[in-house]
Amino acid sequence: MLGLFSKKPSSLLGIDISATSVTLLALSRQGTGYRVEAYARECLAPETLLDQRSADPEVLAMALSRAWLKSGSRLKGAVVAVAGEVVISKLIEMPAGLPADELESQLVLEAGQYIPYPLEEVTIDFEVQGAVHGDPRRVQVLLVACRNEHVEHLELVLTLAGLTPQIVETAPLALERCLQTLTVHLPSASRSVVALLEIGANMSTFSVLHGGQIIHSHEQLFGSRALLETLEQRYSLTLDEMLLAQRQDGLPEGCAEEVLRAFEQGVLQQLSRSLQLFAASPQQQPVGLLLLAGDGSRPAGLDRRVEQQLGISTFVANPFLGMAVSDQVDAQLLAAEAPSLLIACGLALRGFD
Repeated sequence: MLGLFSKKPSSLLGIDISATSVTLLALSRQGTGYRVEAYARECLAPETLLDQRSADPEVLAMALSRAWLKSGSRLKGAVVAVAGEVVISKLIEMPAGLPADELESQLVLEAGQYIPYPLEEVTIDFEVQGAVHGDPRRVQVLLVACRNEHVEHLELVLTLAGLTPQIVETAPLALERCLQTLTVHLPSASRSVVALLEIGANMSTFSVLHGGQIIHSHEQLFGSRALLETLEQRYSLTLDEMLLAQRQDGLPEGCAEEVLRAFEQGVLQQLSRSLQLFAASPQQQPVGLLLLAGDGSRPAGLDRRVEQQLGISTFVANPFLGMAVSDQVDAQLLAAEAPSLLIACGLALRGFD
């Protein structure tokens, strides 16, 4: 079994391995809320992670080891996520009231209908979602499957880094969990359909959350890499240096008009297209709140301009709203990088499910 839905109510390190960095995050319970206990991020060299399965596990493990040492955490147990595109998930109906072992046996038999690989080559897991609407005699069960090689590769990276893989999850479920926690602290979010554009280095993911669940998601070939490369080549600026110059009204001549505005237009085009696709989908509902995430969401004023252009209340996502921060964590750095930490936060929250 994947270990995706096993119950482990304790602090675990959330490990997010993305195309550009390895991120480590640890949380603790604070009454009904949480506190950030440890955080570190190690950047990866360009093209290190073209594919999560083919990346050199020793290179990733060394970056993770550096992040663990930098964080100051002494936790060893970790939860990590496989990318959504390598996971097969299917909602199926089963009779209600089956004992767990009998339900598992039946699901293994059913799995062959939905998984296009030999069952010995995949790891599967499941979770009962609740009664079928209008038929309490049956329940909906989420069946999840992933090829063994993807799970084993991540487990190897963690083991080489000296950590103990406790749970292997999927990135979409980690994101969903983070958004459930985050939207509690946003105005009217619990009553709204919430859309999220997460701008990665090369790809962006548009997701829509309603009733605590992601009801729509798709990827787009658009990211922040071109912006970062232009800043580096034309102005010799990193993203953090550009953001600092922006706050101090010290951007180089032409940077705002020629570079940042062009990037903003790209974001607006992607959002407009994504909202149109969602409006044409069977799940369509009016979007009441829009969140921006990823490094590409960090340029100052982007959320305000999106709100002005689209007429939708827009915020830069901060998964740590309402959370305390340990004195051992650089709170300023955490706040600056928060829009890129949704998956890591969702993984760290997994230990308390």
